[in-house]
Amino acid sequence: MAVHSERVQTQSPESGKAAVATIEKSAARGNGAGTAKKSARRADGPGLGSRLAPYLLLLPATVATLGLLGWPLLKTVLVSFQNLNARQLVQHLTEWNGFDNYTEQLKDEQFWAVTGRSVAFTVLNVFLIMVGGALVGLLLNRLGKKMRLLLSIGLLFAWAMPVVASTTVYTWLFETRFGVVNWLLDSLGWHSMAAYNWTGSQYSTFFVILLLLVWGSIPFVAFNMYAALTTIPKELYEAARMDGAGSVKIFTAVMFPNLKPFFLATTFLEVIWIFKAFTQIYAIKAGGPDGLTRTLPIHAFLEGSGRQHYGTGAAIAVLTILILGVLMAYYFRIILKQEDEL
Repeated sequence: MAVHSERVQTQSPESGKAAVATIEKSAARGNGAGTAKKSARRADGPGLGSRLAPYLLLLPATVATLGLLGWPLLKTVLVSFQNLNARQLVQHLTEWNGFDNYTEQLKDEQFWAVTGRSVAFTVLNVFLIMVGGALVGLLLNRLGKKMRLLLSIGLLFAWAMPVVASTTVYTWLFETRFGVVNWLLDSLGWHSMAAYNWTGSQYSTFFVILLLLVWGSIPFVAFNMYAALTTIPKELYEAARMDGAGSVKIFTAVMFPNLKPFFLATTFLEVIWIFKAFTQIYAIKAGGPDGLTRTLPIHAFLEGSGRQHYGTGAAIAVLTILILGVLMAYYFRIILKQEDEL
């Protein structure tokens, strides 16, 4: 019987180890190459499209801002260096007079009287708005859901009312013969106020304007105050009460430090809005009586469009912007410093 033997090929342990080592080296080499490629890709950073994407997204808004704000501002500056009255406007003449319009206004006592009045009026308004708005915001934070909703609706209606409509309502309220305010004061015993003319003197007219501006601005501050209060952790209040702090101490030690950015930003906006207020002042008395309630925006309009001295009006408008910038420079520096600290 023939026996067929098959030849079996075996592999020594040493050769197997060598093969495994070879595979591991190849894998390591491949991983190293992949890592090198990834490192090179990371070193290169994002592509050109990714870097340009934010600027492309901002481009439409930038162009719109320059078109709607930048061009009118540039046009106003150019007109302020011209002698532009009715004759030049009709005949399409361009008469450059350099800094004459600015020199004339800077030497005018009425301009500085209006400037001082505008600054004092702005400071008083902003102070009352911030105090009133902060108190209403604190009240919103303490009320229950139903009362908070009711108060919020009332504030929203006051805030959303068009400026001309609200000014007309206040004119009716303080009307001399049929105004609700005079009727109410007369009913309470002040019979001398039955036919009082609220727009007959400087201070009474400013009182009506001030009341209108404060009433229309408090909702904005109140809503922002309430929103800022909701960001303060309740644990801080509890810790302050455990230390025996009262309401005043809680406000000064807990609330105010956390609300400081809110107060800075809101005050900054209110100063700008009040300083440039035009519609309310013009609609009530047009800067009267005898120009004693003129502020810089009213003064620029009356000198420009009213007397058709458009170059002079443009110069007053530019000076108004510069004065506001000087007044806000220090305050704006505080805001930037506060943002860096945050």
